[in-house]
Amino acid sequence: MERKNWLWQLMGFATASLLGVLLHFLYYITGGSVFAAPFSGVNESTWEHMKLLFWPMLLFALVQGRFYTDRHDFWYVKLRGILLGLALIPVIFYTYNGAVGKSPDWLNIAIFFVSAALSYIYELHLLNKKPPAVCHKRAAITALILLAAAFVIFTFLPPPLGIFTDPITGTAGVDN
Repeated sequence: MERKNWLWQLMGFATASLLGVLLHFLYYITGGSVFAAPFSGVNESTWEHMKLLFWPMLLFALVQGRFYTDRHDFWYVKLRGILLGLALIPVIFYTYNGAVGKSPDWLNIAIFFVSAALSYIYELHLLNKKPPAVCHKRAAITALILLAAAFVIFTFLPPPLGIFTDPITGTAGVDN
């Protein structure tokens, strides 16, 4: 079972990495398509980079979940992994920038990959453990749906917070 979990998590990391990079450019490739905007980076804000990790991880979880029907804690594990990745991106980015100043582009890219890798390693750790006796599958799925809704809504109606602001242009969201 541990080998199966390891292979799935490695495929998840590869998928999230590849799709995350593609989603970074999708909005611009499509000429600013309103349909691509909720799933792709519409600017260089930290929030938009978090979105680049969320959607690939969720998509991969939807596929992986078809093969993990025996794990009643599967969606709980996925929620925890996704939340870890979403937390790591701003924590690492703002910690580094607060300590050193502006980070180079290569470091920002590395932050994405490190966050994805640590998320999948954490999920692997959880999947290799015995599932907890009680797990709230519906609560985990509801939380993921709410996160998805937040990424869609805040793409078009971002709150006036720094995490939503593009550090290059000073704008937030689509056409703001």
